[in-house]
Amino acid sequence: MKTTRKNLLMLVLVFAMSMVLAACGGNNEPASSGNAVDAGGSNNGESDAAGGSENSGLAPYELKFAFPGTKQKDHDMVVEKINEYLKEKINATIDIQPIEWGQWDDKVNLMIASREPMDIYFTAQWSNYAVNVSKGAFMDLGDLLANTDAGKAIVNSLDSAFLEGSKIGGKNYGIPTNKELAASAGVVYRTDIAEELGLEMDSIKSVEDLGPILQKVKAEKPEMIPLFFREGENFNVHYFAEFDFLGDADVPGVILKDQDDTTIKPRYEFDRYLNNLKLAREFFQAGYINQDATTTTLSAQDALKAGNVFMTTASLKPGKDAELASATGLVGKLKQIELTGKTIATSETAGSMLAISTTSDDPERAMMFISLLHTDKYLNNLLNFGIEDVHYSRDGEIITPTEKAGDYALGSAWMLGNQFLNYVWDSEDPQKWEKFREFNEGGKPSPGLGFTFDAEPVKTQVAALVNVRKEFDAALDTGAVDPDDVLPNYINKLKAAGIDDVIAEKQRQFDEFLANK
Repeated sequence: MKTTRKNLLMLVLVFAMSMVLAACGGNNEPASSGNAVDAGGSNNGESDAAGGSENSGLAPYELKFAFPGTKQKDHDMVVEKINEYLKEKINATIDIQPIEWGQWDDKVNLMIASREPMDIYFTAQWSNYAVNVSKGAFMDLGDLLANTDAGKAIVNSLDSAFLEGSKIGGKNYGIPTNKELAASAGVVYRTDIAEELGLEMDSIKSVEDLGPILQKVKAEKPEMIPLFFREGENFNVHYFAEFDFLGDADVPGVILKDQDDTTIKPRYEFDRYLNNLKLAREFFQAGYINQDATTTTLSAQDALKAGNVFMTTASLKPGKDAELASATGLVGKLKQIELTGKTIATSETAGSMLAISTTSDDPERAMMFISLLHTDKYLNNLLNFGIEDVHYSRDGEIITPTEKAGDYALGSAWMLGNQFLNYVWDSEDPQKWEKFREFNEGGKPSPGLGFTFDAEPVKTQVAALVNVRKEFDAALDTGAVDPDDVLPNYINKLKAAGIDDVIAEKQRQFDEFLANK
């Protein structure tokens, strides 16, 4: 046990030191078009990711890239600018396909099942990563990472903890985003409404404390949704309940990442899961939660942007409220409240990744594009924030929105490459990236840090369990149904689909991982 704790502490120290380097990289001098810098600031010249601006010998190729998000009004304008640059860098163009959050899982499942041609998918531990690996949807990236300039540039730009912590069976099937390593959760709320109603937001220390606040919002602002919920945004999602799924969040069997117990159990055997179901039901029946929570396709960000939502749940980090404010047109009107401690788990190292599809006709070109997102400041900011002097103006690393900023507000920087290359909005803390480093200090390591479950031995059961969860999770987690009535049937169906087999296999692999640490 002492050895395990020592190893975990050493990992945290490594993470913290690497983030110091990464934060330094975020303070490089402004880059002109084509200038590339890695997270550690060690490459101040042209990017090696795609051979600089040399594309001789590369045939023209159109990449296809799918990720969850809302298509922006100026999408075509920005993509045209991206393609001008990609032609110069890697003789490629790209078809960027945002898919609405509420349709993401189902649409990607169909695309993968039909073997639709695709080059790059967004993926994550909480978004069918292990399940899709077991289906053969994503490439083993080991050779591309080790033996291409693009892959080597990614390896050099990333803390090794990201690549190690996101492996399945010792192999990388996704390239993690370079971002924060610690995680906490809470809520984001409208400060202007809170001030107008005289709400005592400092009284909120737990989810139970939200009741009186939401009650007053409902009474005084009947046109507003007091608390926005949807599948994937509620009290029982992995980041809020602090579940560590030890891999794909669609595969049952968890430990608690804020505790030390390494016994894997179904969620329904944890009190916090049951308590969260009951509280969600209470809030839903009281009218605090949007009544379409089970079926809405809006993301929490889009719900805030619509202007009639008071509060949402959120995975938090320094400045999350300011990021959301810029993306939703609510600058100065959002604030976050942290309701959990800070933890470090594989869900963070594998919490946001780009995978190369096994249907790609040019995997090496796909890797070149991903590498540019990790090393090329111009492309990274163009994709994330739009066109300089059209969607924002820039003074060094600080950017200010123009009147057209709302026409391209992707709000997806945490998905795309290297956040330490991102410019900082003038409404954000100019020391944002330094705060990210500080945020990681003192985070509690999950007992499962570095472990990712390989679902291959029980892939038949996993596929059946994913379907069962789709049938029940959204309605239960959003409070739309009574858990006393529905949960017993849910448990029975999980058992019939093989949950005990999956948990036993997950425990076997996890015990082996712990024994070898």
